[in-house]
Order: sequence, then C-alpha cells, then structure tokens
Amino acid sequence: MKNLIAILSVLSVFLGSIVIYAEEHHQNSNRVAIVIDDFGNDMKGTEEILHLPVKLTIAVMPFLSTTKEDAELAHELGHEVILHLPMEPVKGKRSWLGPGAITTDLSNKEIAKRVNAAIDAVPFAVGINNHMGSKATSDERVMRIILGICKERHLYYLDSKTSRKSVVSKIATELSVPYLENELFFDEVYTTNHIVKQTNQLIRKTEVDDSIIAIGHVGIAGEKTASVLKQYIPALKKKAEPVTLSTILIEKELITTPQ
Repeated sequence: MKNLIAILSVLSVFLGSIVIYAEEHHQNSNRVAIVIDDFGNDMKGTEEILHLPVKLTIAVMPFLSTTKEDAELAHELGHEVILHLPMEPVKGKRSWLGPGAITTDLSNKEIAKRVNAAIDAVPFAVGINNHMGSKATSDERVMRIILGICKERHLYYLDSKTSRKSVVSKIATELSVPYLENELFFDEVYTTNHIVKQTNQLIRKTEVDDSIIAIGHVGIAGEKTASVLKQYIPALKKKAEPVTLSTILIEKELITTPQ
C-alpha cells in the first residue's frame, strides 16, 4: 500500500510538471513583433521606447538629425533596426516626407539611387518599411525597384499597409523577397484611450494568431505609446513572446540565419 501511495505521489508530481510545461510552452509558442516608426529626428518618446524591457524593431528615417545616433543606440540596446523609407502618399504634403523621399514621378535610376543612399544612411538596417507610402506602395514600377534592391542587399520588407491597393505581396512573391505585413497600428489616433484599446486588441489577437505584427510611433503620441506599452508588456508576455521581425521570418522559413 505504501509503495502504491509513493508511486501515485511521484506520478502526480510528474503529471503536474507536464501540465506546467505545456502551459508555458503554449504561452511562449506565439510571437508578437512590435515595430516603432519615425526614429531619426529626436522625436518625443525616443528614449522611453528604446529603454522598454522588450525586444523591438526600430524603424529609422534616413538623412535626419539623429538618424545615425538612434540606429546605433537601438542596436546597442539589442533591438533590430530597419530603414523607415519615406514614400509618397495619396494624400498629404510632400514636405511631411522628409529628405530623400521616393515619389512616383522619379525615374528608375533616381529611385534606385535614393533607396541605396537611404539604406547606407541607417546603420545596422536589416530591412525596410514604408513611411506613409499609400501611393508608392500601390505602384508596381516603384515597388519592383525597391524590392529588387531588397533582394540585392539581402533585406526584408515590412509592408506597413497604409493602402489596401498595395502591390508589395505580389511583387515580393515574384522576386522571392522576404516580406511581412503590419496588422495593427497602436497610435494612429493620438489619445491614451485609443492606444490602450489597440494594445488590448493586440493581446486578444495573440490568442488566435501564432504571430502578429503591430506598429507604433515616436513623435506626437510617442510618450503615450511608450507609457502604455510599459504598462502592458507583462500582460502581453503572458500571451506571446515579443520578438523581432527577423525572428518571425526565420520561424516561417522565409529567411535563413547567417552562416
């Protein structure tokens, strides 16, 4: 009888360990990549975002006052760096884009020149996403050039999804360029209530999606976004592991790890 009780006791501990492992594995099997746009111009929230206790993908605009500084600090702090390439929108002023913007009236040669220069301006960049760009990402000629350069320079592309007419997925697939798509914006409305609402939506999405990508910004709402994310990171970590975009691509076997 004593032997039976001992065996049952050991079995109970063993089964409990399996349950704990399964729960932890389930919690950590989903991935969430948080991308923060608009670095490079000493924008509000820059320091707060960079020092969040989680891995982020930091999108840095080229040719601005703190482009190099922000990219280097992000890399030093363990974040992933990508180029936040200014691209023409359907609506809005061109002055909002900043220097070196890609517009649909440029020649093929000029687009290629500007894209390569922008990549060179952002240290440690391993990918590109679009700043604005609702018009440019819908233009097959423009995107074929940009994605062709991504292939040549071994970069991935994140479609920020500022247009439903985007041709990124079509052309990236044709050219075999690794690409991903944004699924949620945290702060397109500059209020704390909206950012909280979007963050809660992101947490709910992690329950049904094995990987999800969301974009926030430094700038007008930067400090609010940083504050909300800092508050919600513990809850988010219970549902999914925060990772970089490269990690999601590697797990989807769209890119390979460096040899």
